[in-house]
Amino acid sequence: MVLGQLFSPQTQAIFFNWKEKPVQRMLDFDYVCGRETPSVAAIVQPGSSGGFQKLFFGKAEIAIPVYGSTAEATRKHPKADVFINYASFRSAYESSLEALKAATIRVVAIIAEGVPEKDTKHLIAFARANNKVIIGPATVGGVQAGAFKIGDTAGTLDNIIACKLHRPGSVGFVSKSGGMSNEMYNVLARATDGLYEGIAIGGDTFPGSTLSDHCLRYEHVPAIKMIVVLGELGGQDEYGLVEAMKAGAITKPVVAWVSGTCAKLFKSEVQFGHAGARSGGDLDSAQAKNAALREAGALVPDSFEGLEEAISSTYQRLVQSGQLVPAKDVTPPPIPQDLAAAVAAGKVRVPTHIVSTICDDRGDEPTYYGVSMSELIEGEYGVGDVISLLWFKRKLPKYATKFIEMCVMMCADHGPCVSGAHNAIVTSRAGKDLVSCLVSGLLTIGPRFGGAIDDAARLFKAACDAGQSPADFVEGLKKKGIRVSGIGHRIKSKDNRDKRVELLQNYARKFFPSTRYLEYAVAVETYTLQKAPNLVLNVDGCIGALFLDLLAASGCFTEAEATQIVEIGYLNALFVVARSIGLVGHALDQKRLQQPLYRHPWEDVLYTS
Repeated sequence: MVLGQLFSPQTQAIFFNWKEKPVQRMLDFDYVCGRETPSVAAIVQPGSSGGFQKLFFGKAEIAIPVYGSTAEATRKHPKADVFINYASFRSAYESSLEALKAATIRVVAIIAEGVPEKDTKHLIAFARANNKVIIGPATVGGVQAGAFKIGDTAGTLDNIIACKLHRPGSVGFVSKSGGMSNEMYNVLARATDGLYEGIAIGGDTFPGSTLSDHCLRYEHVPAIKMIVVLGELGGQDEYGLVEAMKAGAITKPVVAWVSGTCAKLFKSEVQFGHAGARSGGDLDSAQAKNAALREAGALVPDSFEGLEEAISSTYQRLVQSGQLVPAKDVTPPPIPQDLAAAVAAGKVRVPTHIVSTICDDRGDEPTYYGVSMSELIEGEYGVGDVISLLWFKRKLPKYATKFIEMCVMMCADHGPCVSGAHNAIVTSRAGKDLVSCLVSGLLTIGPRFGGAIDDAARLFKAACDAGQSPADFVEGLKKKGIRVSGIGHRIKSKDNRDKRVELLQNYARKFFPSTRYLEYAVAVETYTLQKAPNLVLNVDGCIGALFLDLLAASGCFTEAEATQIVEIGYLNALFVVARSIGLVGHALDQKRLQQPLYRHPWEDVLYTS
């Protein structure tokens, strides 16, 4: 067994199997201790391709490197000589053995419970043969006050400060129980000047290092003036300490207590919390161990309740004799509270980064602008109603939501030869995924493919509101070199009208309160048809004009809101939603057909049904 100190204020560890809270607690401990460097040098996450994890070191945010293997981590960080293993009991043996074989690792802490005993025995034999130390399995770890701590040892930062663990005291402590260790750190803070080093060896039947191993180490640490031991019934570990004391290997004052004296009250063998805490023969009993320790020279109280007084009296005797100079208290630097904890405690107000006004998923069911999903599904709502709630944040009249649905239906597809469908088809034939096919088609949307609705609405609105005649409107744009958005078609003409435009006009004239902007667009069409027969009002222009009528005549929007909607680009969004349906259809159609792309498909289509 290694004699002397295991840790120092410069000790660094490699943390195996990423766990955020234990690592952050180690870093917070480092900061309050005044360490200049973090105690966690690297994190090993098996299978990881590398990278880093962001954590806090006091007020500063730091990046700790992540590696996919222990070999890489130990090679990159040769000064890190402690391996903190948070692997499960299934993989704790292999990962611990790999760490023990690394030349740079001196101490391995195994947190997992339930590691098979044969595996633990193999690890112990290897460690002893190579002069290395194992803490655990089934341990919470250990701590050297003011220097280094393992994982969750000593609990929260508040408990650490209350126990004075941010600066070294004079007591060496060792226990089988991790939970009782945390309690004993409080006892030592009250009864003495505090802990120097504390180790929880773990509750398994075969611990990697024993109570006597650590007590023998404490004998060789000058700063440790007294030793406190908390054992438990079961096993023979405490007798190793008895033998060391009788042999004179341990000369410092020892205060000890072995818990489990109540086992004698039971008629049969009792298994307590730890695997090694089993009431068996007389030698395994807490009474026998306490008696043996008392006989060897340890101060053993009559009960656990008397342990604090026994520790205090031993400490006071050392102080009075001049053998111990009490450590001075040190005020630790404050650690900023984590934001989530501060918000939960109501100590801070944090402005949100993102504001959403259209939906809410915090309740029993999602809502679309205040309308619950149940109401949407069970009521007379359709896709147009959903769009009106999520886009316009209001319930529109039924004729308006029906009009929106008509637009989606009519714009869903315009054949396989237009640029968006063409791109989606080519992408699908190239073997790309569905999302890539959709995006390739959507990215072609612009003034000459589906993106003319907003431009048409802006132009018609400005001209109509200004009282400009159709002739002045068209000729004015021509002088500026600007196309009349919403006018013109490659196939349709004066004598071959677009049926979609006709259907939309008929619906609007029947149900809309006013079609002022539509009539202006039709008047513009009448003028442009004098120039060429294909300069007809197309579906983009018709939708743009009718949306202006919807915004103006529905009574649901102010003039300012209507203007904002047109300027932001709401209307092109309608085409995006609609055309997405068609583009997905083209992509899926090509995937079903599975035809090789052997020639350019532009306007070279075999239509089948």
